[in-house]
Amino acid sequence: MAMETILGIKGRDFVMLASDTMQAKSLIFMKDDQSKIHRLSDFSMMATVGDGGDTIQFSDYISKNLHLYKISNGYHLSPKAAAHFTRKNLADYLRTNTRYQVAMLLAGYDESEGPDLHYIDSYGASQSINHAGHGWGSIFCGSILQRYWHQQLTQQEAYEILKKSVIEIQKRLIINLRNFDVYVVDKSGMRQMEPINPGSLIHENLSLNW
Repeated sequence: MAMETILGIKGRDFVMLASDTMQAKSLIFMKDDQSKIHRLSDFSMMATVGDGGDTIQFSDYISKNLHLYKISNGYHLSPKAAAHFTRKNLADYLRTNTRYQVAMLLAGYDESEGPDLHYIDSYGASQSINHAGHGWGSIFCGSILQRYWHQQLTQQEAYEILKKSVIEIQKRLIINLRNFDVYVVDKSGMRQMEPINPGSLIHENLSLNW
């Protein structure tokens, strides 16, 4: 399981992704500003964990192919179609000498289909889901996401749930994941939200004993 952590949560009209920004090799900390959330199109994005080179190359490959599809056809693939394309390519590469060691969350918004969040593991299995995570930190977040998620979730509520999850990760995980990038995609497109880190949490009156 990867040391990195990515989290995703779907609301009534949006999907929100969060990822730590740590880059490490074995036990060596290298830097703390490596974004793991990649823009695929105006209305879709992907968070990845795994081998550093594989995550960059594979996400770049998917992004460029989705952009080529838009140029050729005049419209974006829906999140469901983009997830199927991504899953199939990852599964196909596993059967070649180019084996990408990548797990991901693919999020997007479509006018007709609405928001969609797909959990894709390193073997190419895919599942549309309401909330999910990859990496060591996600172990501590499943119960939080399940407890607080509901069908009519707003963006502010989703952001607060991610805050609770990050607090729990920083409290219980021995790996120091200090900073989390947060992005949201909805009918207005993809945009970055305020990062979650000790500086942004210091003034929050969040209870750790719920």
